[in-house]
Amino acid sequence: MKTVTIDTTDRHEKIANAITNAAAIGRDELLGAIDLGSNSFHLAIARLDHGEVRKVASISEKVQLAAGLDEQNVLSEEAIVRGLECLNRFSQHITEVHPSRLRIVATNALRKAVNAQEFLQRANEILPKPIEIIAGREEARLIYLGVSHSNASTDRRLVIDIGGGSTEFIIGQGFEPIEMESLQMGCVTYTKKFFDDGKITEAAFEAAAKYTQTELLGITKRYKKVGWDNAIGSSGTIKAARSVLAELGLSAETVTLAGLQKLKKHLIKLGSIEKIDFEGVKAHRQAVFPAGVAELIAIMQTLGIDELGYSDGALREGVMYDMLGRLNCEDVRDRSVAALAERYSVDAKQAARVMTRAARLFDAAKDNLGFDDEDADLLRRAANLYEIGLAVGHSNYQRHSAYLLEHSDIAGFSQMGQAMMAQLVLHHRRKLKPDTLQAVEALGGRKLAYLCLILRLAAQSSHSRTTKAAAIDLTVSSPDAWQVVVGAGLHEELIANQLELDIPQFAKWDVALSVVCTK
Repeated sequence: MKTVTIDTTDRHEKIANAITNAAAIGRDELLGAIDLGSNSFHLAIARLDHGEVRKVASISEKVQLAAGLDEQNVLSEEAIVRGLECLNRFSQHITEVHPSRLRIVATNALRKAVNAQEFLQRANEILPKPIEIIAGREEARLIYLGVSHSNASTDRRLVIDIGGGSTEFIIGQGFEPIEMESLQMGCVTYTKKFFDDGKITEAAFEAAAKYTQTELLGITKRYKKVGWDNAIGSSGTIKAARSVLAELGLSAETVTLAGLQKLKKHLIKLGSIEKIDFEGVKAHRQAVFPAGVAELIAIMQTLGIDELGYSDGALREGVMYDMLGRLNCEDVRDRSVAALAERYSVDAKQAARVMTRAARLFDAAKDNLGFDDEDADLLRRAANLYEIGLAVGHSNYQRHSAYLLEHSDIAGFSQMGQAMMAQLVLHHRRKLKPDTLQAVEALGGRKLAYLCLILRLAAQSSHSRTTKAAAIDLTVSSPDAWQVVVGAGLHEELIANQLELDIPQFAKWDVALSVVCTK
């Protein structure tokens, strides 16, 4: 599939001017979001205006990461370079946005790429904030958040977002999603499957329709049972279809199935992607436009949708509203942790005891170990869920806990965030191994290893499951030399003995632990 390179110099100059003007209002009021989609990369900068997110600048570039995936899902060097060059340009526009008010999320192409870590490592050298690869349902949740804030309504709505490599389907009401799914369908994927030769044929449309119907089998009955009052679409494919239908006089503000059927005939008559010349289809979307139309027609036919509205808000807007919630202490991750704890019947009192101990140890060590607020949040959430695996089985429950945290769909978390939390709970008991230290450090650096050990100290000293147990204090004279003092209280000798047994385990992770009992 042909990749088109567009000169975006003028657009970037306009974006830079808009951001500079917005920054004059106040840097603390700026928010930024970068969406690394399978077809396009998007940057949006907004400012806060009385609690609302007001976009001041946005830019998109067609990178087509999904087109760079081979049959083994290896991302080509050419696709990686296209992505890095785009991010290098984007990085010049986010200097006025504080890193705490910036999020960078990646979707289906990097979810699938077996060498995604290589791309992340090189990209993170360019960007001021690490990239978060988000799961499909988390992408769906954020898309709905963007749509619901951009198009306020009390109706129950079906939101459809066709991306380059995946398509998200969300039923929601108000600001709350009810059903969320992410399916492996997208305009870049469909182009490679059905339109790769550049020809636009009835057979290609029919093949795309059958594939879509098959993919939708798993959700159609359930979604129709839940029902919706109206349907709304977002992102580039549906935006382009809407523009072309208006251009041809086939519909006005909405996308109609009848209009799309006429557009389909028009495209087949053209016969070739190279002959597409619509004002509403930019040159870099031309190659994937027929595939996007084919998928959209099949979706609307399968789900029984005659008319589809459109929302300018989508993933990056949802990312900013989600970030605004975090800044206002309304973090969906905390709601998710509470819901998981309830679902798996976690002992809330024991979790609170371990969390309190872990927080005390964290505060004592944070200066010498270079911890920040995000580290504190990670430790707190892991302490709340470290026993979640007991719902599966008692033997080696820490492994069950880690598996559940890493592989569940947990709203608000990136894949890396879940993986880091899983590592904390995995290593809170049993033997430590030098080779696992390498895996932990590869994921979150030395700090993640220290967090694992702090949770381990908190959990190991809380076996008596009572608040009357002897307290422990931590002194970190250097990052790799820790001393724990066990105070007077219930079971102080047993606690000291338990921690002393852990000295060889800490040594395997290059931390010299000493234990002192005041009694």
